Amino acid sequence: MEKKNLLQLQDIRGHSYGDLVKYLELIGEKGFRATQIFEWIYQKNVWAFEEMKNLPQDLRDQLAKDFVWKPCKIAKKEMSKDGTAKFLFDLDDQEKIETVFIPATTRATVCVSTQAGCKFGCKFCASGIGGWKRNLSAVEILTQILYVKAEAQRQQKSLSHIVFMGTGEPLDNYDNLMKAVRVINSPKGLNIAARRITISTCGLVPKIKKLGEEGLQVELAVSLHGSGNEMRDPLMPVNKKYPVSDLIAACREYNRATGRQITFEYILIKDVTCTDKAAVELGRLLKGLLCKVNLIPYNPVPEFDYEAPSRNRIFAFKNQLERSGIHATLRTPRGKDVSAACGQLRHAV
Repeated sequence: MEKKNLLQLQDIRGHSYGDLVKYLELIGEKGFRATQIFEWIYQKNVWAFEEMKNLPQDLRDQLAKDFVWKPCKIAKKEMSKDGTAKFLFDLDDQEKIETVFIPATTRATVCVSTQAGCKFGCKFCASGIGGWKRNLSAVEILTQILYVKAEAQRQQKSLSHIVFMGTGEPLDNYDNLMKAVRVINSPKGLNIAARRITISTCGLVPKIKKLGEEGLQVELAVSLHGSGNEMRDPLMPVNKKYPVSDLIAACREYNRATGRQITFEYILIKDVTCTDKAAVELGRLLKGLLCKVNLIPYNPVPEFDYEAPSRNRIFAFKNQLERSGIHATLRTPRGKDVSAACGQLRHAV
């Protein structure tokens, strides 16, 4: 492979470990330098070639000549009273994306965006309100994670979990998503276990099947948000293309292919999705699946008139699911006061 072909993606984070090995061989360097470069980028969190102190100076100079390595451009940082932080990133084309840092006692999670905007327009989610502009590159996906990793380290926490639940539909940007996931999972990259990486989808049936063939032990979270077509159609336009029966069939196939449990995300909206009838129907729908249901009380979005149910209604719904044999958990909102909770991230302008 010619050097010019290896440099089509100018940012060094756009290259796999194998690409870097080939590049180094072409310029007369030993392949082991690729391990050192990956360690500096993904494990030691440096942001300039000059900081890679165990590389010869002439190699650092050559890397700086052949690649770019763009720092994050942070337009805004908002801190929630619960410790959650929401970052607004400026991209090179003036698009903006939101990323969320969610701290725990000794570790942290990053909620990552995969697209600028969202084309799927769920009727309770802020992400699709401004429309869809473009996919993010693998570099733009990884840059969000690296920045939040640095934030975690400043707070003496370990970045342990990645959730692709920010703006956009991850499986609609499949190739760039998977390129980023392989760097995240690689021992030479971020070295985060596949089971600590969650990919969320609104229900793109062909891509769920494709993901099941990847041989990765990642967590799959399916945004169900309805107990059947009658409920899901008006809330999630994607259901008209991939109705509930097709979606559940794809999930059963995913179970068989991977042996992995699926998490179904289910938003609880007062008098819409959180009813006794819906709880019974949802239990029937998911019967026999290797799954759990993550119940999400609706988080307010100014453009929508929905409300969250009462605490009593929420637990009545949860209890009915459990009587049907479905394991259910209740998600505690994080960052709600800075619009960083589930359904509140948006296509920023």
